[in-house]
Amino acid sequence: MKEIQRCAVSEAYLVLDDGTVFEGTSWASIGEAFGEAVFSTGMTGYQETLTDPSYHKQIVIMTAPHIGNTGMNDTDMESSKIWVAGFVVRNPSPAPSNWRSQRSLEDDLIATGVVGIAGVDTRAITRHLRDRGAMRMGIFSGSDLTREEMVIKVRSTEAMAGSFLADDVTTPQKYVVAPPAGVETLFHVAAIDLGIKNATPRSMSERGMSVTVFPLSATVEEIKASNPDGLFISNGPGDPSTMTSVVELVREFLLEEIPVFGICFGHQILGRALGFETYKLPFGHRGINQPVKNLQNGKVEITAHNHGFAVAAPTESNFTTVFGAGFVSHICLNDGVVEGLELLERPAFSVQYHPESAAGPHDAAYLFDHFADLMTKTKVSHAQR
Repeated sequence: MKEIQRCAVSEAYLVLDDGTVFEGTSWASIGEAFGEAVFSTGMTGYQETLTDPSYHKQIVIMTAPHIGNTGMNDTDMESSKIWVAGFVVRNPSPAPSNWRSQRSLEDDLIATGVVGIAGVDTRAITRHLRDRGAMRMGIFSGSDLTREEMVIKVRSTEAMAGSFLADDVTTPQKYVVAPPAGVETLFHVAAIDLGIKNATPRSMSERGMSVTVFPLSATVEEIKASNPDGLFISNGPGDPSTMTSVVELVREFLLEEIPVFGICFGHQILGRALGFETYKLPFGHRGINQPVKNLQNGKVEITAHNHGFAVAAPTESNFTTVFGAGFVSHICLNDGVVEGLELLERPAFSVQYHPESAAGPHDAAYLFDHFADLMTKTKVSHAQR
């Protein structure tokens, strides 16, 4: 990596579109950044957050006060780059201290051109967003604009609702993640990349799934030509109501009874394929410590989230769709949001969180095994016909 040139610390401003301004100091790159203001409640895992394509066009506020203690490394990258539009911390670590660290967090942010702000009360900002809802945000450092001009500039930026962003983050061409040495290939999975994290196909490959990751532009015919045993719909950024082509693609696979598994954005897309509406949450769920109740066994799982939209499905009883009956399998214990869907008559299910848990707990890893079970049962059923 080339030598990083740090600028002198100066005043910086965090500006919300309701006119609220927080004063801090410049950190990482100097300049302006704009995006939806979101907060992450995880005390660790900032590298996975920064490199998750789902955070495209979002400015992330870390609620934990100390960020950057463990530096950055090549192993924990969830994609090839940092995706956040801006980064907000209270007390950045001046020097990382971890045996896995290869460089500092600030160095990577500067190298990527990410504008940051430090020295602000991130928990006060979080409470503000919790009470008033998600909104647009700007970070200004090295600027000669007045506060009023900053607010006007923030209000002129695009909102997340109605945004189509998956085309910005999808792979330009398909690629294959094969099972590691010593693991037998049991299934072939087609994954639609809407902003997929590296840990997701890796988690499937460890269970004997050879995963072909397709770009957003892939057609039904191209995907079927790979002869998949199952279809996976990934996480990603943007408003699920804009994803009409992928929704129609999912419906095609549901009609042919090919197992479908969706996570995060993929959960919302499956919900829309089943006929449900999606809606914008007041401030979303982001972090690695979100409690979810499995309604089938009553267990509570601690899970990793990153979503600002949700599916409007009934939780009181089973529901009926054109693909048969189904049910809500999981709910969030913080606010009752639908966190999982499953069909009873076709092999399809989804969850609103990250079972690959990078970073985060491993409570939800069993969902990859459930996907494998569905593919096994479907293979047996088709062989008996």
